Amino acid sequence: MTDLSTTYMGLQLRSPVIVGSSGLTKSLSNLELIEKKGAGAVVLKSLFEEQIKFEVRKVFSYDDTQSLYTEAEDYIRNYAREHTLDEYLNLIQEGKKKLSIPIIASINCTSAREWPVFARNIEQAGADALELNVFVLPSDADTDGKKYENIYLDVVAKVKKEVSIPVSLKLSSYFSGLANMIKTLSWTGVKGIVLFNRFFNPDIDIDNLKIKAAHLYSDPEEISASLRWIAILSGQLQTDLCASTGVHDGKGVVKQLLVGAKAVQVCSTLYKNGFDQLDIIHNEIVQWMEANNHQKIDDFRGKMSQKMTQNPAAFLRVQFMKHFAGIE
Repeated sequence: MTDLSTTYMGLQLRSPVIVGSSGLTKSLSNLELIEKKGAGAVVLKSLFEEQIKFEVRKVFSYDDTQSLYTEAEDYIRNYAREHTLDEYLNLIQEGKKKLSIPIIASINCTSAREWPVFARNIEQAGADALELNVFVLPSDADTDGKKYENIYLDVVAKVKKEVSIPVSLKLSSYFSGLANMIKTLSWTGVKGIVLFNRFFNPDIDIDNLKIKAAHLYSDPEEISASLRWIAILSGQLQTDLCASTGVHDGKGVVKQLLVGAKAVQVCSTLYKNGFDQLDIIHNEIVQWMEANNHQKIDDFRGKMSQKMTQNPAAFLRVQFMKHFAGIE
């Protein structure tokens, strides 16, 4: 019988497919459906650093810079009214009563100021792990890369002082030395690194001269970025790698496992196709495993990583010259 079980961050998962943080994971009814459809774990919709600071420290009363951004302030105030921290903790508590799969809480953060102590509340509520979705846009021309990197290290250090549950980092690729930075982060004691997060992409409405969001959902073609870096880093880190972005079907999950991922997050495909897509994804994984005589995931995990593949240079190639020249 085909066995889809795996481990991620020390957690036992019945499937490598994790439903990623999104609006789909903010209600108990959806969490129950996600478990019913066979997911290995679920990441709750993220709390925002600003929301925590607003509720816990009354952020706008002591941080004058925040008041400069009235739209942001209004959004955070309204969001905080509708989605209080107590509701988030209650969702964890109720979820643990109803679900048998791991529940991973999530915080979207850009600094290590003031809020990390709240991570302790998440642990006390019963969360099995905590995912930190960290993204600091390196937009200041007067700030060098090292200072930006230290923010990530500071976040990890302060959060890990507060909790004993596994902590993972969901990262972007905005580092000058991505491989080195991820390896450094893996030494901090984080149990998982998720590659890569998605963030707001601006576009312009040229008729109304307004900034709008572009590309709300990922496309299957976007899988290549995480595929490349997981393949390169597999076997080099002191932590588990989890793939995210661009995984829309069972084939995408298999690809990520082949390059060394311990688990794979899906999100956009569920928005597009509904939770029944989880059934399809699992069926495709099982069919591929049976066709290739694999009983369990460890039979093939990492076989196509850079270290194991017969063509390791393929993951380092960044130019199209050979492709356009017709050379295989």
